[in-house]
Amino acid sequence: MSTTDGRIDLPLLPPNHPLGRSALTCQYRCANACSHEAPNHSDNAYFGDVVRSIVSRRGMLRAGAVLAVAGAGATALAGTAAADRGRPDKPGKPAPAPRGLDFQAVAANREDKLVVPPGYQSNVVIRWGDPVLPGAPTFDFDNQTAAAQAKQFGFNNDFCGLVPFGHDRWLMGSNHEYTTESAMFRGYDAANPTDEQIKIGWTGHGFSVVVVEREHRTGKIVPRLDRRYNRRITVQTEFEFAGPAAGSRFLRTNADKTGRKVFGTFGNCAGGVTPWGTILSGEENFNGYFANGDTITDPVAQARVARYGTPKGASLRKWERLDPRFDLSKDPNEFNRHGWVVEIDPLEPDAKPVKHTSLGRFKHEGATIQIARDGRVVAYLGDDERFDYVYKFVSKERFAPGASKRARAHNKTLLHEGTLYVAKFTGDSPAAEIGTGTLPADGQFDGSGQWIPLVSGNESHVEGFTAEEVYVFTRLAADKVGATKMDRPEDVQPNPVTGRVYAALTNNTDRGKPGKEGPTEINPRNGNRHGHVLEWEESRGDHTATTFAWRLLLVCGDPATSDTYFGGYDKTQVSPISCPDNLAFDRYGNLWISTDGNALGSNDGLFAVPTTGPERGRVKQFLTVPLGAETCGPIVEDDFVLVSVQHPGELDGASADNPLTHWPDGGTSQPRPSVAQIWKPGRRVGC
Repeated sequence: MSTTDGRIDLPLLPPNHPLGRSALTCQYRCANACSHEAPNHSDNAYFGDVVRSIVSRRGMLRAGAVLAVAGAGATALAGTAAADRGRPDKPGKPAPAPRGLDFQAVAANREDKLVVPPGYQSNVVIRWGDPVLPGAPTFDFDNQTAAAQAKQFGFNNDFCGLVPFGHDRWLMGSNHEYTTESAMFRGYDAANPTDEQIKIGWTGHGFSVVVVEREHRTGKIVPRLDRRYNRRITVQTEFEFAGPAAGSRFLRTNADKTGRKVFGTFGNCAGGVTPWGTILSGEENFNGYFANGDTITDPVAQARVARYGTPKGASLRKWERLDPRFDLSKDPNEFNRHGWVVEIDPLEPDAKPVKHTSLGRFKHEGATIQIARDGRVVAYLGDDERFDYVYKFVSKERFAPGASKRARAHNKTLLHEGTLYVAKFTGDSPAAEIGTGTLPADGQFDGSGQWIPLVSGNESHVEGFTAEEVYVFTRLAADKVGATKMDRPEDVQPNPVTGRVYAALTNNTDRGKPGKEGPTEINPRNGNRHGHVLEWEESRGDHTATTFAWRLLLVCGDPATSDTYFGGYDKTQVSPISCPDNLAFDRYGNLWISTDGNALGSNDGLFAVPTTGPERGRVKQFLTVPLGAETCGPIVEDDFVLVSVQHPGELDGASADNPLTHWPDGGTSQPRPSVAQIWKPGRRVGC
């Protein structure tokens, strides 16, 4: 309901419910992670707390003055704060929109549909159950089978990536993060799922590769049943380990004595498309798929499992009933074979997917690639858990330009070896100015940082850890070196125009609770419900550097409250935004942000914000998704946007017997997660 000033009344959330997500989503996606104790119990001091008192503002500016952005015409992050924090010409009056963002902002709302700006159209590209492989049967909600689902688009698609495949033609890759069985089957008995329901869950997870093309007449992007390239990857698909920990004793199981072959991927969240045309996918909330972790009694093994969220008793989906590898009392090392970054090659459908041990094991939100000046590739990584860390990987070998078969084969090995780092962030303001609900005296949250090396090839840089222990138990190694605990680091994306790097910190309602770390300049709020967006610049604009300067671009929430910040822009002229999750950039360097769990009472959406110039910080909402849905995997092209509309109708009290939305098909149909296209006929997006 809207108030007289146009704001939306915020609904009361149920007791102990941390955010805007439904309890149903929390249960099936992450095994109620936020309702449990955060698994990081390390007592390492926050680096910012240790050194803030000895780093002066003047000293920080001297250090920042030598930084340069890797981008033509751009200037140093630390030295351009005033220029980047532009405001409109007159307070209360919006300035002209920057390039790429000339659309009418969508108002916050609770409408049960995809809401887009005036003049734009939307189209469902593909939905759960639509055919992917030739011969797939027409989707029949009441007569599902595992054999059919193995040929159809999977459930709860998250990341979406496009690999060019000709004019107006692409290979589209989509993660299928998790299944919500109570929304998939009428009369579902969670305590006693049938064998077929379990197997449908197996095939509903994983990944889809689909050829899509744009119709010249309508502008719609439509899927094609391509016999060669369309592909489904599921819980039963064979993968191989690559990198230094492949074959590790911690990866060997009863079924795989080599520690090099593993089946399936699940809990896949965000990802990225590499410069060599493959897709990276992060295995995130994998722990909830396993059972009986509490049967592990060895204290060392127990501590290792606990750091990733010990699964106790039976699992939610009961997969262990049909496959013993999901029962840790029978095969505890299977747990270690998940939580990696996966690489899938859509251009080579016969190629076996790879799990990269060199990128470490944690709850990967995703992975994005930047080619450094010297040709090495850098992968940026976030560990999506309260009080966990931001990482990066720098390859040992260099990128081979060109599209030759030889160059591509070489580039597909770049993530096999390099150095894995974890981030420490230092604030430059006095501790008394942090956590007050207002900006520090210097006008922004900012500081410096360093990348702490964890492991290079077979050499560990962490005292007391072997290299294989660093790779397999990365969280524990990062604890040991005192990495900065963050408020759920999710997507991390380099800006292709300026070279600056951005990270979505979704929220952390535990910050400041008794026994928990309070606010620091990099995570400046107690009980952080709305999250923030971090921006940093590597020293000298070199993505392989080990130091950087940082500041917060956004402190999200209701613009009317004092504890929010929009890059210095006039807060009366911005869209409210809560719980940033996935990030993308357009050709102009504007940052696009999708949200997950909006705690302001509105549906989740997709937002755009300039990162430089006089409009820096001016957030505009581009769309909202239907009730209960999350906005995922945005792709922003010149003339269309794709979003993954995940878990529509996933509201408390909803089920297949009581659907609370009928999106996208309407009528009395069941809700179906989908990829949606938004475009403006005859014009570029945002122009």
